[in-house]
Order: sequence, then structure tokens, then C-alpha cells
Amino acid sequence: MDVKKVLLISQEIDPYLNSSPLAAFSRGLAQGIQEKGAEVRSFMPKYGAINERRNQLHEVIRLSGMNIIIDDTDHPLIIKVATLQPTRLQVYFIDNDDYFYRHSPGKLETVDSAAENDERTMFFVRGTVETVKKLRWEADIVQCAGWITALTPLYLKHIYNEDPSFRNSKIVYSLYNDAFEGDLDARLADKLRQEGFDEAQLATILNPEGNVDYIRLNKLAIDHADAIVESAEGIAPELIEYAKASGKPFLPYSEAEQGAAAYHTFYQSL
Repeated sequence: MDVKKVLLISQEIDPYLNSSPLAAFSRGLAQGIQEKGAEVRSFMPKYGAINERRNQLHEVIRLSGMNIIIDDTDHPLIIKVATLQPTRLQVYFIDNDDYFYRHSPGKLETVDSAAENDERTMFFVRGTVETVKKLRWEADIVQCAGWITALTPLYLKHIYNEDPSFRNSKIVYSLYNDAFEGDLDARLADKLRQEGFDEAQLATILNPEGNVDYIRLNKLAIDHADAIVESAEGIAPELIEYAKASGKPFLPYSEAEQGAAAYHTFYQSL
């Protein structure tokens, strides 16, 4: 396919948080794909640890103001944006006082208030998708990186599949070694059913104990993505085997070939 527009949805992007492998990967991929001639827009959560003044974030009033309903509760959507210099790469931030702090408590919200991670990922994914819709921007590729993006393929394939911004998109999910401890709220499956998903679409979400763990969340992403990328070393073998068994296009990890050029070539093959 002719790749002109790439939407990067990431858990972390340099330089907005203390550097991590995932943040560095996301920044490098976005910049590299842009240098290949594609238009790139990036989205990440607006964690409390992000210094808005230093990073020159500002609210986009015309995109903010929507309420996203999760489990029968309204949550206002706030959109902020910054521009990475000198590349002029636009990064959008999904914000909400219920899920993201105004100031850093020392840890990211995904760790400090992990009990809310199920709704946090739902809000982040839906907030991102609704913002792209408002921008009337049609993505050729939707690249997802980090477990907080894992519900994106599910939403795009079954809720937003007829929307002009996404109906022709290919969804690529990156497997990354960013596992969280414990399980997500056991009611996540119920909350997703309220969104309109059926049992077949959620078939792999619960482990034998009836909970949603890191492995199951990633399997759900694999089920609904168009292609899978092994974006780091140390991925759980169970996930690699599951991705390969899906029969979907799979880009294995290669330290010598992890630059944007390899991803761009992979995107074009879809």
C-alpha cells in the first residue's frame, strides 16, 4: 500500500517522560517515518509527570469538551498538543482529571493507581480515536505501541470500522516487554460489552481465573490487529507463538533492522 499518513498511538514518547526504551522507540519511529515522507501524528496519555510549561503543551479547545461515557459515568475529554522541534512532529495528549493527575506523585498513574487501568486504557483509546475523527484525518497505518493501546484494534475493527478516518486503515500492533503486575479490573469485559462488543469479539480476554492479565490483553490486540511487530527483545514466548499462529503479517525483532526503514517497508507490504 502507498503509506502517506501514519497514526502513532503510544504509551510513552520521548522527551515528555524520563527516557525509557518504549519512549525512545516511539520517538525514533515517528521521526524516522516522517523522514520517509509520510505525515505522522502521535498520541500519548497526558501523565501528571509531564511538565506542560517546559514542554510547551497547550489545550486545543476546538478538540476538547466531549464527554466519554465509561461504565455509565461521564468523563470530560481534554486534548493538548505540543510540537517536537526541529522536526515539527505534532504530539497530541489525552487528558482527564479522573485518570491522569495534574501533578506527578512520583510514579506514573498506571502504577500509582493501577486499579483504574482498565478504564484508563478505554478512555485513552476512545479519546484518541474521537480526536482523530474531529481532525478529519484519514490514517493509512495505525501503529500501536504499549499495553495501554491494546484495545485500539478492537475498537477500530468493530466500533469505528465504517468511519472515514479508519475504514481503510491497517492496524499494526507492537509487542513490547512492558508487562504490568497483577490483573486489570475483572469487570473490564462487562464494561466492554456495554460499549457494544459481543462474546465472540471478546473471546480471548479472560484467563482461566476469569481475569484480564497482560498476556490476555495482548492476545486480544493480536486477534483484531491486521499485523504484528516484535518491537523488542524479551517478549513472552507465548505471545510470539500466538502472533505467528494467527497467520497475520509478522515482523520479527532484529537488532540490526529495527529502524524506521524496516517498519516503513513492512507498512507498504500490508
